Amino acid sequence: MSQAPIGIFDSGVGGLSVWRQVVHHLPGEALLYLADQAHVPYGHRSAAEIQGHCLAIADHLVDRGCKAIVVACNTASAVALAPLRQRFAQLPILGLEPAVKPAVGLTRSGVVGVMATPATFQGELYRATVGRCAGSVQVVEQVCIGLADLVEQGELEGPHCDATLRRFLEPMLAAGADTIVLGCTHYPFVIEAIRRLVGPGLAVLDPAPAVARHLGEVLEQRGLRAVAPAPATPQHRFLTSGDAAAFDRAVARLVGADCRSQPLRWARGPNGEALLTAA
Repeated sequence: MSQAPIGIFDSGVGGLSVWRQVVHHLPGEALLYLADQAHVPYGHRSAAEIQGHCLAIADHLVDRGCKAIVVACNTASAVALAPLRQRFAQLPILGLEPAVKPAVGLTRSGVVGVMATPATFQGELYRATVGRCAGSVQVVEQVCIGLADLVEQGELEGPHCDATLRRFLEPMLAAGADTIVLGCTHYPFVIEAIRRLVGPGLAVLDPAPAVARHLGEVLEQRGLRAVAPAPATPQHRFLTSGDAAAFDRAVARLVGADCRSQPLRWARGPNGEALLTAA
C-alpha cells in the first residue's frame, strides 16, 4: 500500500497548485491527479450536485488503488468533505479550508479578506473555520465569480486579468484588509499579479503548502509513506473528464509537467448514480 498513488482531484486545473506542493514536499510519492473539467467550475453548482460528483470521483480513485485522497478544491471541500469521509472512513481524505487562522495571526489592521466562490462561503466548513478562528478580527468575504475561469483559460496576466483582480481586491482594501486569503486553489496561479497590484505591505496566503505538509504527517502516522525500493522519480498520472489535449497544455503551462492525460467520461450506473469511466 505504501507504494500506491495519492489521489488528488479538482474541478479543473486549480488543484495543480496543491499538486505542485505535494510534489515538492513529498518527492517520493506517486500522484494521480483527476480534473473534472466536464463540470468546471464547481463554485456555482448546487451542494447536491457537487457531492454527487465528488463521491463518484473518489470511487474512481479508490478503484485505481489510491491510498489517500486530497480534495484539492475549496468548494468541494466545503460541501463534500464530510460525506466523503463517511463513505471512505478507512482512507485518509484531506480537504482545504481557507487559511483564516494564520491570517488572523498575521493581520495588524484587524481586517482579513477572503477570496472564494459562493459555494465555499456557504459551506459549513468555511463557517466553522471563521467561527472558530476569527475572534475579534473582521473577515471580509469577496466572491470572485469568473476568476477560476480565467485561470482555466490560461489568462494569468495582462490588462483583462488585472482589471478583474482589481474589481475583487478593491472592496477588501477599502475595508482595511492587510491580509488576503486565497480561498480557491485556482487563485495561487495569479498570486504574483495580486501581489503586484496590492504592493509589498499586504500578505497574501496560499494554504497549499500547509496541506502538503499535513498530508506527509498523516501518511507517516498511518504507515503509508512511500518506502524503498521506490523509483528515483515517481510516475505521476493525470486524468480529465474534459479535453485531454487542452488539459495537457495547461499542465505544462502551469506546473511544467510533461502530461499525457487519460480522458474520462461521465456515465450513469444501474441505479442512476453518476460514475466515471475511461473514454
